[in-house]
Amino acid sequence: MAANKGKKDDLKVATDDQLQTQLIELKREQFNLRFQSATNQLEKPSRVREVRRTIARIKTLQHQRARVAQTAQG
Repeated sequence: MAANKGKKDDLKVATDDQLQTQLIELKREQFNLRFQSATNQLEKPSRVREVRRTIARIKTLQHQRARVAQTAQG
């Protein structure tokens, strides 16, 4: 659980561009993991879950930041 806390903190201090870049990389990795899973070549099945959850964390942060920016404007 402590390792997840560090990852969350890392994401929170990342800039919007860094988050977007990381999101693209994770989606690419998720795509590759799905192919490995389909061909039974997946070495670490838990990685699928980690990637999916990290993508969700990034999207949540992006949505929160967009809402804060929208509130600040209007």
